[in-house]
Amino acid sequence: MKLPFEIDLKNKVAVVTGGGGVLCGAFAEAIAKAGAKVAILDLRKENADIVADKITKDGGIAMGVSANVLEKESLLEAKKLVNEKYGKVDILINGAGGNNPKGTTTKEYYEKGDEALEGITSFFDLDPKGVEFVFNLNFLGTLLPTQVFAPDLIENENSTIINVSSMNAFCPLTKIPAYSGAKAAVSNFTQWLAVHFSKVGIRVNAIAPGFFVTDQNRALLIDENGEFTPRSKKILSQTPMDRFGEKEELIGTLMYLLCHEASSFVNGVVIPVDGGFSAYSGV
Repeated sequence: MKLPFEIDLKNKVAVVTGGGGVLCGAFAEAIAKAGAKVAILDLRKENADIVADKITKDGGIAMGVSANVLEKESLLEAKKLVNEKYGKVDILINGAGGNNPKGTTTKEYYEKGDEALEGITSFFDLDPKGVEFVFNLNFLGTLLPTQVFAPDLIENENSTIINVSSMNAFCPLTKIPAYSGAKAAVSNFTQWLAVHFSKVGIRVNAIAPGFFVTDQNRALLIDENGEFTPRSKKILSQTPMDRFGEKEELIGTLMYLLCHEASSFVNGVVIPVDGGFSAYSGV
């Protein structure tokens, strides 16, 4: 992976949660390319190992680590492994997150009687446990890793936490109330953390990706024939740049936030990388 500009992260240790996925895997690769030792945390260790192997084959330093961001003991065990192998952590990327069908409605707009229709999940049918899972995965999945790893970052030189929000934190999307609300919570929490840690040398910011094709949303965006689904076409009609993002297009923003020389006074911001989606009013 070619970096958009030079940044030196040698002697830095980075932890990337959700690092076995498409977007956070790209984050891990970029950070390693800049010289950092990268611990890739994922619930599915085999996915983390795939990313780590790719990094090491490219000459970088990385390892896959099994971790559940909703279980503090699991995270503490992961931290112990990271500290033993690489030392204290300097960079934390909170990338683990996602949606769940039980927190999603079938239709964009409610019509009277939807709750009585078979095969339709209306607002009134949303499973509280499903909604709770989505909130926990995104919000607690950011809070708990921060509780576990932030003690390493305190008063370290140029320590940084970067959370992954979403452009739907700015404007909620139809059908996914739980995910939209959870990502809004991540954005708010980013600002709260930035203030809370401001006296101990930790900067906290967030990236809010727009629409990128990932393993989680591929079936929703691309049909079995490889064509855009109706939802994809609607998304693209509201994206001024008229396309989905490429994972590499997040790297410039990531590196800017990690580069102390470039962003040392940037703290508590949420930067959308969405092709203009969140800026477009529809007219």
